Amino acid sequence: MTLRHFKIFIEVCETMNMTQAAERLYISQSAVSQAISDLETYYGTKLFERLSKRIYLTNVGEKLLSYARHITEMTEEAQASIKALSESEFIRIGASVTVGAAILPQFVRDFKKISPTTEIAVVEDNTSVIESLILSNKVDLGLVEGEIISPDIKIRPFLKDELILICGKNHPFSKKSIINPHELENENFIIREMGSGTRRLFEIKMAASNVNWKASWVCNNSETIKNAVENNLGISVISEKSVVKELGNQTLFSSRIDGIEFIRSFKIAHHKNKFITEKMNMLINHLTKHY
Repeated sequence: MTLRHFKIFIEVCETMNMTQAAERLYISQSAVSQAISDLETYYGTKLFERLSKRIYLTNVGEKLLSYARHITEMTEEAQASIKALSESEFIRIGASVTVGAAILPQFVRDFKKISPTTEIAVVEDNTSVIESLILSNKVDLGLVEGEIISPDIKIRPFLKDELILICGKNHPFSKKSIINPHELENENFIIREMGSGTRRLFEIKMAASNVNWKASWVCNNSETIKNAVENNLGISVISEKSVVKELGNQTLFSSRIDGIEFIRSFKIAHHKNKFITEKMNMLINHLTKHY
């Protein structure tokens, strides 16, 4: 039995006239008669008594009417609820630490202006953790700066980023615009944790240039790194987008490392089998267009 059968049945019960029911439903009388016949055949019993050209509900018909009304009401409620959810939608974003600190707050604010009914939940961790969350369907989209390893995840670059060397105002490097790579070998580095995209890129570039370095402090967030460097506890290599304010206020200073560039891309990531909803696609398009 279909919802259509029940709706026709309810209309016939309310009018007790198949012709009127057909008119209200904008269908033929034969379609109404066929639907009632289908119901009686399906349940194996009469739903109406036909006496003197009038119809009357049987006891079984009255019982079915109660169920039919409940079924149609529940269906309409479900349709309204699902429609409301699809219009509002709840998007789970997994952001790596640098992306989370550098652009995500502004992006979410801007996106809420064009899609105010969309709810966004954010989980922030390093790239390897975000990758595992995508694979286990605990986030819908990932915004990461590190490398994604799994072949089951699709990635799409949306913004170039550069890591820069930073130091505090009392550090000798604050007076130098270019640093020889081997000057770094005696410095204490305040560096991100293993699994971080920033840490991975830094290690690759330093190894490629045969530069030895030592970590004096390992952190899992950009704010701790910036505070430690400001207090002259060491130097660091960090996303330029994370220190715009500090460079402008001259609480931190940056220098280029001769012959070494730390260039990468921020990326959108999602499982290759993930169903990308209209709102998710809107979010992705807004991110790639404006950022």
